[in-house]
Amino acid sequence: MMRRLPLIPTLLVLAAAAVMVGLGVWQLRRAHEKEALLARYAAAEGMPPTVWPTLPVADKDLPLFRRATGLCLQPVASKAVGGRSRKGETGYSHLVDCRTGGMEGPGMRVDIGWSRDPRAGGGWKGGSVSGMIGPDGEQRMRLISDQGFAGLEPSAAPDIADVPNNHRAYAFQWFAFALTALVIYVLAVRAKLRERAK
Repeated sequence: MMRRLPLIPTLLVLAAAAVMVGLGVWQLRRAHEKEALLARYAAAEGMPPTVWPTLPVADKDLPLFRRATGLCLQPVASKAVGGRSRKGETGYSHLVDCRTGGMEGPGMRVDIGWSRDPRAGGGWKGGSVSGMIGPDGEQRMRLISDQGFAGLEPSAAPDIADVPNNHRAYAFQWFAFALTALVIYVLAVRAKLRERAK
């Protein structure tokens, strides 16, 4: 009599493996998208300076890693976050959220500089800012000033190398998980069939 694989467990394992392969393919697509995005960021570094966006911008169109100017009409909030100086020293970058208007759009987050003291950087009244647009986890982007304000040193400029691009590694992991699941299942079924044959 022909030995048959158990139907339901086999279908479950095959379905799980198919899902893992699908996730691996999705990660490969994400890798291609991320590589195109990084190429766009690299090109932006050499483009002429722009002005801070006047309208909300879609994620795919953020002008990250491009030089820009902006006008902070009035600081409305501030905070200190972990950051680096231009010399590579660790400490705090001081972020100021600004009210803007006219050609400067609805609002702007400015990195006004770096210090070792999280309480430093107070008293900045706003004004014209020139620098580079970098990513921001809360506001999506911020303008990192070329000069330090309120007695601060300039913060480190944003670096494209800090943008993670590990989608290919994730794809390999998903493919490896799928293969491992199939191999383990085949070995388990073979062992079970041998046990029954005895």
